[in-house]
Amino acid sequence: MPEPAALGARLTGWYSARTTRVQLGLAGLAGVLTGLGQVPFALYPLGVAGLFALYVLTAAADTPRRAAILGWSFGTGYFALTLHWIVEPFLVDIARHGWMAPFALVFLSGGLALFWGAAAALARWGGHTPLRFAMIWPLALAAFELARGYVLTGFPWAMIGYLWTETPVLYWSRLVGPYGVTFLTLALVAATALALRHRKSLAWCVAPVVPFAAFVVGGAALAPVALPIAPDAPVIRLIQPNAPQHQKWDPDWIPVFFRRQLEFTAAPAARSPDLVVWSETSLPWRLDRADDALRYMSEASGGTPVIVGLLRRDGAQAHNSLAVVDADGAVAAVYDKHHLVPFGEYIPLGHLAAYAGIGSLAARGTFGYTPGAGPQILDMGPLGTMLPLICYEAIFPHNITAAPSRPDWLLHITNDAWFGQTAGPYQHLAQARARAVETGLPVVRVANTGVSAMIDARGQVTHALGLGQAGYVDAPLPPAGAPTLYSRTGDGPLAAALIAALAALALTARRGGARTNRD
Repeated sequence: MPEPAALGARLTGWYSARTTRVQLGLAGLAGVLTGLGQVPFALYPLGVAGLFALYVLTAAADTPRRAAILGWSFGTGYFALTLHWIVEPFLVDIARHGWMAPFALVFLSGGLALFWGAAAALARWGGHTPLRFAMIWPLALAAFELARGYVLTGFPWAMIGYLWTETPVLYWSRLVGPYGVTFLTLALVAATALALRHRKSLAWCVAPVVPFAAFVVGGAALAPVALPIAPDAPVIRLIQPNAPQHQKWDPDWIPVFFRRQLEFTAAPAARSPDLVVWSETSLPWRLDRADDALRYMSEASGGTPVIVGLLRRDGAQAHNSLAVVDADGAVAAVYDKHHLVPFGEYIPLGHLAAYAGIGSLAARGTFGYTPGAGPQILDMGPLGTMLPLICYEAIFPHNITAAPSRPDWLLHITNDAWFGQTAGPYQHLAQARARAVETGLPVVRVANTGVSAMIDARGQVTHALGLGQAGYVDAPLPPAGAPTLYSRTGDGPLAAALIAALAALALTARRGGARTNRD
């Protein structure tokens, strides 16, 4: 049997002899393989194997341009699989928007893949030797993943670090956050690949198991101790009406869903809830026209406060909002969503789009919502302080670390009916669990069609309503854990370290290239 070095040379020779089209196809398939590591598949060994393939493909590229194309192909395959649910919103009103569905998937996947293509090009440009490539590859990819979470309002969905959401590795995010877990994953891939390159026995092919096993064991060691839920902990009722998006605003169905939520709110229990929560836009009337509805809700709850998602007008501006309704049916507090979905809730350069008659997908009767002032802490009295997050806002870790102060718990209301019965709602839930782990805070998640869940400070689901179910669940609010290191620092230290390391490697790139030529 050939030694690893000889076997590697044969594989490299075979790969180099392939046409560009075949190489791009292999990169795209490797991206799909990595996508299988994300929930609901959660096949993280395949996800890691796909990243190894990306490393090998880009390391074998003869130019930065070829590496960029391969990285882009990998990213396109990865995002096409993990974001396939993006077509669902366009199928709600298929006559008007159905034709956009394939374009949405193609452009989103290809656009996000540009970040990975740029990272691969940078790694190939600066990686004149195997060692330098192994150093710069994880730095570049992690830096561009971080940029993906911020550039043009950001879209960090399907982050590489989320390959580990169903494993103890998730607890590393308590120290370094999700982008830090992304970097550590990539660094382990690069280090293991480099180690295998220099081994002369096939017995060392088991080497990848060792560092990744240590990664898992280290995550388990970082898991916080489970805090007991006090017998007198506040009980929160999660209301899940299961209103399909194509029926949600239908005048014939609006009364059905409203009555269903009132019945769930009024349902008797051995212990009355201390708070009732309805999902995003669960009330079909605007706040200024909802006085009667709010009174019915208060009567159904027996005077228990109710939180409800609804639309709000402020002059010419429209907001996607959350309202706290007190025992008398009056509005005690309002929060306006501040991190809006581009093209879904607003159109970039909307004043120009309005002239062309182009409206946003989710903003009913408007050309888009207006963002709120920013993260806001709400005082819920005996329930402590709460940070509200509406739908899309929960996928951004910095929406929590940027809050004015540390709350006692997080509230995430959402309308995942847009995503149907796809992977989207499960991925959204996984990211809400990640926010709990990163911050050490419990998360109350209420979704129109599911998955609604009570999540403790360790990221564990204590109570849940499954996808596509109508019902309610009464769940005690778990206690908050101690503040985590990441919740204190945010992404700033990691971003600074990545930039500094890349700058240092870039400054020595020319000298490294000259040394390679001499060798």
